Amino acid sequence: MKIKIGDRWVGDGEPTYIIAEIGSNHDGSLEQAKKMIDYAKEAGADAAKFQSFLAGKLISKTGFKEKKSFQAKWPKSVWQVYKDAELPREWHEILADYCKKKKIHFLSSAWDEEAVDLLDELDVPAFKVGSGDITNLPLLRYIAEKGRPIILSTGASTLDEVREAVEVIKSTGNNDIILLHCVVNYPSPIEDANIRAMVTLKETFGYPVGYSDHTLDDLVPLGAVALGACVIEKHITIDRSLSGPDHPFAMEVPEFAAMVRKIRLLERALGSPIKQVTPSEKETVILQRRSLFAKTDIPAGTIISRDMIEILRPAIGLPPKLIDAVVGKKAKVHIRQHDPITADKIEW
Repeated sequence: MKIKIGDRWVGDGEPTYIIAEIGSNHDGSLEQAKKMIDYAKEAGADAAKFQSFLAGKLISKTGFKEKKSFQAKWPKSVWQVYKDAELPREWHEILADYCKKKKIHFLSSAWDEEAVDLLDELDVPAFKVGSGDITNLPLLRYIAEKGRPIILSTGASTLDEVREAVEVIKSTGNNDIILLHCVVNYPSPIEDANIRAMVTLKETFGYPVGYSDHTLDDLVPLGAVALGACVIEKHITIDRSLSGPDHPFAMEVPEFAAMVRKIRLLERALGSPIKQVTPSEKETVILQRRSLFAKTDIPAGTIISRDMIEILRPAIGLPPKLIDAVVGKKAKVHIRQHDPITADKIEW
């Protein structure tokens, strides 16, 4: 199955669609946000992605009295971190236009209906839904009704929860769905990557699949591509030591560019499922394989016996499988010692 995202087909047999997740790494600066788009394009990404949320529409101001997991490392309250990380609504059109100018897709995760409407008005090529909203069925339905392709992250969910989300999307008549396996931890441990679960998503639902990765290097994305990922999403930053919440587990630009290069090389290496002699093997197959050679002089008219034949490289004579057919036949011409035994030298 293939799905059209903007000017790109995404799915089996197509190049991996690579999303540079900028997230909150704009650090409250419009110019830095633009610079991150530049870097994403230069690194070879197909899309530059942001997060469209307002703290007041996403989290409870009193709901995070205690910081847990990765949030424990944040120097500010959870509310303040989200507030500082907001992408101002007035920036969206500016950044979408800038992406068009740079010829890279503009994507953003919409975390409320107002953001959905805004992104729809900006004609985004697809909606990205973060793992945290996989059970937010009212929002999923609202997004799906826009009729645009949906890239749905499935981190921290069960197969039944994914099924429920998919059914809600499909109930609107929208069948353009891409499912991303994901581990919702920042950074996520390599031993939790469970890339094979991505394959399960494809086998279960039949949609294109991919991986939204939060590990610290490119091993998981490469493994995912090898197992059939058609989308890779990875955070990108100009400097991992910056103070924003998304910087510490993001790839710096040179690392991201290296990952893209490896993915493109891997795609070439994966090639075709057809087992065949490759162009680069056409000469070596002759050098490596054996054929029939004369172990001794075989005068014309001689009945050829097994002890007159040896099987040696290169494959310029009859193949070894014909040795029994040759034994007992008469030499048509004089076959000199060490010469290949070919069909035209035998009386058949």
